[in-house]
Amino acid sequence: MIQNRRFALAYRAGACLFAVAGLLKQIGVFSGTVSFRTFMYYTIQSNLLAVTLFAYLAVKTAGSLREGAYGNAGWRPRLGMVCAVNVFLTFVVFWALLVPQGITSEYLLSFENLAVHAVTPLLCLFDYILFAPAGRLKYRDVYYVCLFPLLYVVFTSAAGLAGYVYRYEGVLSGPFSSHIDIVPIRFPYFFLDFDKLGMAVFVYIGGIMVFFLLLGHGIYFIDRNIRKNPAVSPPGEPPE
Repeated sequence: MIQNRRFALAYRAGACLFAVAGLLKQIGVFSGTVSFRTFMYYTIQSNLLAVTLFAYLAVKTAGSLREGAYGNAGWRPRLGMVCAVNVFLTFVVFWALLVPQGITSEYLLSFENLAVHAVTPLLCLFDYILFAPAGRLKYRDVYYVCLFPLLYVVFTSAAGLAGYVYRYEGVLSGPFSSHIDIVPIRFPYFFLDFDKLGMAVFVYIGGIMVFFLLLGHGIYFIDRNIRKNPAVSPPGEPPE
């Protein structure tokens, strides 16, 4: 655990600014193409979660400098772990499930893609690894990591089944026809698309939740058995 608060502040402030820049580019602020639909995707919501976490930790770290340049630089490590894993889902799903579906190489190498789907999730995870005090996790935190993704699945599934449309897609009306039908896409990702997959969607959801639980158990095991630094509460904050 790194206890240099100046380094922690620089890391968190820089991570926050980077995450904001990537998020603004991804949602189309600089190109003037922002729409409400943009905020319905897990990528955007999880990156907003990362920005909020970095901003909170940066403010807390700046305030702690009044107590000295060195000391505990971890605040709300249990919340930080849950948020880090939730944001890391963006990394895993994009590179493992979405890229094989045919993402263009031009977008893959773009700043906004690398920011929201790779760098920001890793910065969030590294923040927990570098600064969070050990011994603060509780076993129930392993299951808390599933809460945000499950709420997202319920929300987007309900919206799609109620008729919300994320985008429109042109498909051939038949194998021997040149006519293209414009089909509404009611779900944000192919593995949540009940229209195309039906009940098989639950197989994907179950697989993702299993991955989450394995990752959560792994972090809990490391926290309890490998990271041995004392669980000292930051100044002015009670132990969790």
